[in-house]
Amino acid sequence: MRKLLSNGLAVFAGVVSMPAPGTHASSEKPATAEHRNEPAKDSRLAFLRAFFERGNCPAAKLAPIFLEAADMYALDWRLLPSLSFVETSGGKAARNNNLFGWDSGRAAFSSAAAGIRAVASSLAHSALYRNKDVDGVLKTYNGSAGYARRVKDVMRRIAPAVD
Repeated sequence: MRKLLSNGLAVFAGVVSMPAPGTHASSEKPATAEHRNEPAKDSRLAFLRAFFERGNCPAAKLAPIFLEAADMYALDWRLLPSLSFVETSGGKAARNNNLFGWDSGRAAFSSAAAGIRAVASSLAHSALYRNKDVDGVLKTYNGSAGYARRVKDVMRRIAPAVD
């Protein structure tokens, strides 16, 4: 009885782990740029990488994450990179994966990508920022005189406002 039961479990496990009909390992697509959230023909990626690379910023390698987060949360795609540039020189002065000086620089994130996603989510969903245009977001983010102008200047340096 024990042998019959163990053979039955092995067969059941094999059936459960089989791929669904019409799918098999050889039909899986390789990890292309598109599948890594790096749309091959997205001109924004080239603009963003070039901007960060000109400044020798560590954030250059995170360009696809900035775009992914902006798209996911319907933010201007230049906003998060500009905030990171103004706050930490594109990651040069970042501590605890906090590229944005979030929570007056006290916030710590498990990775820079996690920090990007968390700040993007907050800018989109927090009652402090929700439903505000870029000027409203920047005024709330840092109300210091000239702050919004500095961030928007960086946004223009990254690229004109095109999608």
